[in-house]
Amino acid sequence: MKNLICIVCPRGCHLTVDEETLAVKGNSCPKGEEYGKNEVSCPMRTVTGSVSVVGGIHAKLAVRTDKAVPKGKMRDIMHALHTCTVKAPIKRGTVIIENVCDTGANIIASRDM
Repeated sequence: MKNLICIVCPRGCHLTVDEETLAVKGNSCPKGEEYGKNEVSCPMRTVTGSVSVVGGIHAKLAVRTDKAVPKGKMRDIMHALHTCTVKAPIKRGTVIIENVCDTGANIIASRDM
């Protein structure tokens, strides 16, 4: 059994998930059940960070993945961000790194620079 706190809505339900059967208890809505099952079987996260910028008004540009990626790939993605440098100008939504770490997700700019 795994104990979790659901983060899908502000209620913060305390979930108990059977790791073998994926049976979820403690959820107040169907979203909590889905969250509990996914968190135990294949946890996913949206990654946010920054990359270096040349010629911008700031030294760093806020970026994020355009969809959730496997939690286990977060360290590799952060390393890819650390080694990335872009040149200004950049528009919000511009793809900075395509298919980052073979996840199928792109790193995109979170703001204009």
